[in-house]
Amino acid sequence: MGIYDFTVKTNKGVEKNLGDYRGKVLLIVNTASKCGFTPQFEGLQKLYDAYKERGFEILGFPCNQFAGQEPGTNEEVQTFCKLNYGVKFQIFEKGDVRGDTAQPLFKYLIAQKKFEGFDPNHPIAAKLTEVLKANFPEYLEGDGIKWNFTKFLVDREGNVVARFEPTTDPAAIAKDIEALL
Repeated sequence: MGIYDFTVKTNKGVEKNLGDYRGKVLLIVNTASKCGFTPQFEGLQKLYDAYKERGFEILGFPCNQFAGQEPGTNEEVQTFCKLNYGVKFQIFEKGDVRGDTAQPLFKYLIAQKKFEGFDPNHPIAAKLTEVLKANFPEYLEGDGIKWNFTKFLVDREGNVVARFEPTTDPAAIAKDIEALL
């Protein structure tokens, strides 16, 4: 099984086979509208604008698993992203990204790239770790997604080549994307 074998639903409920993205570099991100990392939408859109003409796509997957930070409907999420951050990349249907109820795509991504820790130089890294220890200690165990805005980079052949935690700013991923384009 590979990345192109998965079918997901757009935010309008239309099934989309990831095989449609064959030959493109992908950044797959779990998102939320009410998170401290939500401003990353702006950086993600900048990456999309900079590289879409060269075969780059961002696939956004809203999730409400992390302290209820994505409470809206699929339509509300899309409207929020477009109005507040000018998001033009594809936003998919809201769903789970960790645990037994995780979407199969995210179970696959996690199996391909393990959790290697938060960027210790990020100003929010220590605070995020504290919040997780105090409120969601089980999230710190294993390789599951720890919080909103975890990003997976996929090359043109469908290989998951990197995982970036929420503490990695989208601009810092540009060099990795360029290397694959």
